Amino acid sequence: MTNLIALFSAASFLFYGLNCLLSIKMKEEFERFGLSAQRKLTGVLQLLGAVGLIVGVTVSPLIGTMAAAGLSVLMLLGFGVRLRLRDGLIATLPSFLFMFVEAYLSYRFYLLL
Repeated sequence: MTNLIALFSAASFLFYGLNCLLSIKMKEEFERFGLSAQRKLTGVLQLLGAVGLIVGVTVSPLIGTMAAAGLSVLMLLGFGVRLRLRDGLIATLPSFLFMFVEAYLSYRFYLLL
């Protein structure tokens, strides 16, 4: 079950990482957040985290642990940005849920070390 959650999460972060780098809508969102300079870094971190989750499932639980922990921190920061902007529940919920999913995955990968 953990592998399925990790692969779903990896697919999600691959999608959002690519959107972060390529989508005009995401560029506008980061401008709204006041974080234009961090958009590309965020997209790259999401892509690296996604690859790290896949590596964690297939090869190295250590890489999976670090990737999931990093994504959890990234989602914590995203959640904080959404709170600061007073975005509604629908906009805020994904970062909050992914923060906990990634923390769970980090713990589960850690147990495999």
